[in-house]
Amino acid sequence: MITPFLPSDPGAPATPALYDIVDSPVGRLLLTGDEQALTGLYMLDAGSHSATVQPGWTRRSGGFGVAAAQLDEYFAGSRKEFDLPLAPRGTPFQLSVWEELARIPFGVTMSYGEVAAALGKSLLASRAVGLANGRNPISIILPCHRVIGADGSLTGYGWGLDRKEWLLRHEGVLGAWDAAGARAGSAAAQPTLW
Repeated sequence: MITPFLPSDPGAPATPALYDIVDSPVGRLLLTGDEQALTGLYMLDAGSHSATVQPGWTRRSGGFGVAAAQLDEYFAGSRKEFDLPLAPRGTPFQLSVWEELARIPFGVTMSYGEVAAALGKSLLASRAVGLANGRNPISIILPCHRVIGADGSLTGYGWGLDRKEWLLRHEGVLGAWDAAGARAGSAAAQPTLW
């Protein structure tokens, strides 16, 4: 991520004014924001975890053209970093976690404990990092899918572990995996991904 977060306008409404829906290999993506920045990227086809368009939002077809183009490039394999104005809303701690997510490079994973340490927190903050990671409003672009368990397990992902696995495979982090989540040809139950 090249650009820092834009400051949230305290007088702005809590919900985004504009949205659009774009297709992707992991399902339809709901983009939300305003005239200045992207405030959300959610998955619509994620079963019980699916996002929904809220009353009062205005659809702006093609209104997130730069974001959609960068996502297309990411899914095509030609983009490894996003350069978009982002304005996620959250607590100061959540914002610090999301800023740290933006620093995790394409094709690299970190554990929750490593994210906590990068923030200058103790390993005990791993759980709080996990909670903030789960509240990330701009998935894929703020790559919460790159955060894994200390033992190398994929752990949870709000949009489904199948999507997390797909994104990590797309980034070249995961090799061949069997149905039990172990690296094919290995007796290890949990892989080391970094």
